[in-house]
Amino acid sequence: MKDYEHVVIWLDYFNKTLPKKMGRRVARDRSVFDPSLKELSDAAKAAGFEPTETNDQVRFPRRPYVRSGYIIVTKGQPKAKIISAIAEKLLSRRVKQSK
Repeated sequence: MKDYEHVVIWLDYFNKTLPKKMGRRVARDRSVFDPSLKELSDAAKAAGFEPTETNDQVRFPRRPYVRSGYIIVTKGQPKAKIISAIAEKLLSRRVKQSK
């Protein structure tokens, strides 16, 4: 049964190495190389969302040959805005790490 109160956020939405056709949902300049599930979860918390569930043993539907992962957050606003906020935090954390 479909859950309308939560949103699934996949790692592949933020992967800079993937084209949009393969599932990336943010612009290349706002995405990172091979994000980890921990990074995604931390970025979601920093953006003000509380991940209710995580799973790293699943496969993104457009890339069934590669293991990926996802987090589930409560839907308080449109999915595109949630993804955009998480992408911003993920990128800023990655830039801080490289310095």
